[in-house]
Amino acid sequence: MGFYNQLIKFLQQAKTESLKTKHFISEYLGTKVVVSFGQGSIANVPWISFLKSPNTTQKGIYPAYLYFKEFEILVLAYGISETNKSPSSWNLHDVKTIKEYFEDNYSKEPYRYGTSFVYKVYDINNLPNEQIMNDHLNSLINEYLEIDNTLFSTISLNFEINLFDKSIRKSGLNFSNLLITRFCASLMTKPFVILTGLSGSGKTKLAQAFVQWICNDKSQYKIVPVGADWTNREPLLGYPNSLDTENYVMPDSGVLNLILNAISNPDLPYFLILDEMNLSHVERYFADFLSVMESKEEILLHSLGDVVENVPEKIKILSNLFIIGTVNIDETTNMFSPKVLDRANTIEFRISQEDMSEFLNTKIELNMDLLNSKGNKMAKSFLEMSENKSFALEESEQINETFLKFFKELKSLGAEFGYRGATEMIRLINQLTILDSTLTTSEKLDIAIVQKLLPKLHGSRRKLCPVLATLGKLCIIGDVKIETEVFSNETFDYTTENVLYPITLEKLARMYRSAIDNGFTSFAEA
Repeated sequence: MGFYNQLIKFLQQAKTESLKTKHFISEYLGTKVVVSFGQGSIANVPWISFLKSPNTTQKGIYPAYLYFKEFEILVLAYGISETNKSPSSWNLHDVKTIKEYFEDNYSKEPYRYGTSFVYKVYDINNLPNEQIMNDHLNSLINEYLEIDNTLFSTISLNFEINLFDKSIRKSGLNFSNLLITRFCASLMTKPFVILTGLSGSGKTKLAQAFVQWICNDKSQYKIVPVGADWTNREPLLGYPNSLDTENYVMPDSGVLNLILNAISNPDLPYFLILDEMNLSHVERYFADFLSVMESKEEILLHSLGDVVENVPEKIKILSNLFIIGTVNIDETTNMFSPKVLDRANTIEFRISQEDMSEFLNTKIELNMDLLNSKGNKMAKSFLEMSENKSFALEESEQINETFLKFFKELKSLGAEFGYRGATEMIRLINQLTILDSTLTTSEKLDIAIVQKLLPKLHGSRRKLCPVLATLGKLCIIGDVKIETEVFSNETFDYTTENVLYPITLEKLARMYRSAIDNGFTSFAEA
């Protein structure tokens, strides 16, 4: 087994301006392969890393190819993460760092990765033959796989989305890698996510799978079916007994206990899944939660004293409590207001013909118990990542330009986004970058636009169709008659290279056709 052909492909692409990496293999000799040509712009030092869990490129050690284009050399390195200090280390003697190699040979420091160690250095214009190159890489990977990483078993592990993906598939569930990435990145951006789309498409199952996987036990999550008769907060928070001032009536749902447990254990994540969240008006029973999400104030439970039957007078909704709402659209449900949508990431579930074919051909019986606590050692890392408020700086120029274009068009409809929405979109893009370094800037912008901007769109055919058409033109390159060639063409191929934002464009097309057919349209569909 060899990696040589992949390496040649990597070196050839590194001379172009393409950042795409999905055509490279994802595993080699028991390691996860990650390829990068840069984020948003071409990197001075493209790289390939070979990872053994729980190591990541951000935190850990790993074999790596580093292509220093300026000097036309390829370094096969004992890689060490630059972003965070690795809890593990290589067992090396008399080996030079890349910094030392550059100082000895070029009298200057390398652009990056100076703390990693040199295993082999190659002149890319005179590479050894395929057998030698494969032998060098295979030997280094074997050395890497023999390293004792028992240290990791006693500490929290880095959150690895690919491990959740693998557990999902072993349990018999079928979700795309991109959908799983969008879901996790959205939770990390803001702890309120709405899952909408086709009934029976797996919205609740994905939420349930994630909480079972990352939690220690059932005390860390509640799945609560929302009742059509919920007119106030009592089903979630209970109420003080007006006839007995020494008594507080706890809700049967167990939600208040979940919140109190989250307050008592701030180092653990807790999850509230509200199933069929829109069976009742969300603004009625969920108003207190919506308010404190932004204000960070406390919710007043009672005025009976400091603590009554273990219930404090006030509670805070801490950042370790994550709320996931699932939504179905039919004649029995209610629409969300902009106030609700503005505070959430909204992910639409769709099933393609390929998805259905894969499902029908799957021979694995569904067994959710296989997920239980498999990712619980990553819970601390997941919380730390969700506290990350960084912005995506490397791609900021393209991001800002795109958002301003959409802002201008949405403003004409009265559906423009505010500072909070802009901030959360940028943070979402940053979390997507951390979770999947292979996503391009356009792919991340596509996700941010469809999750944060489109959900608030609704209105009549006359009001909405011109705006949908204008937004559609922002999603595609070239002179295209958007209404006739794209929106009205149900066989249009959204995967062509001239489509910048395929998820957004496809959704705009469906909304446009709905407006034409029904005289009215909205993001939510039955």
